Amino acid sequence: MKWEDFFKQEEQKDYYKDLMKSIEKAYSTSVVFPSKDKIFNAFSLTPISNLKVVILGQDPYHGVGQAQGLAFSTPSDIKNPPSMRNILKEIEDDLKLKSVCEHGDLNSWAKDGVLLINAILTVEQAKPKSHHKLGWEIFTDNLIKFISLNCKDIIFILWGSSAIKKEKIIDTSKHHILKGVHPSPLSAYRGFFGCKHFSKTNDILKKLGKDELRW
Repeated sequence: MKWEDFFKQEEQKDYYKDLMKSIEKAYSTSVVFPSKDKIFNAFSLTPISNLKVVILGQDPYHGVGQAQGLAFSTPSDIKNPPSMRNILKEIEDDLKLKSVCEHGDLNSWAKDGVLLINAILTVEQAKPKSHHKLGWEIFTDNLIKFISLNCKDIIFILWGSSAIKKEKIIDTSKHHILKGVHPSPLSAYRGFFGCKHFSKTNDILKKLGKDELRW
């Protein structure tokens, strides 16, 4: 099983054809992030054969130079956004050690088997959620259904209400779900801090006989 199998089935669908037309138009008429070659970066870095964990974000960062096609991640030379700073704080509090990604670039997580995917994969500069309702939400719903159907013992980490809504399309008899508050500064103090999702993920991986993640 490869991601190509998923893309082949989606490419046949009208919503996907319409979505790609809308995206082409958006890139030709406005500034859109991430760069076009990075839209599907998460799939390139985390093959389905290596998949252990899915972390679902909302939509890409909308500032210049930030988005790189991985949820929550930014290039190492960019100042960490507030949500990323909160993630790093929780990792340190939870695991009693600093993250291997203190610089905010999560490529190493992706290569270790963490699919970092946003519900919406593109955004117009300085306009958060501007590509809401173009069809990306259908795409990511179908992606989660595909993973749920074709994989086993994947750990889904759902942060925030929009991510938690996806729980109903995951087969909980085959997979593991950790859910809670979004790491945004607007909500992190209402339960993201102290959620211990990083140690809990590693505990599940250990029980499954898989290598723990280097967070």
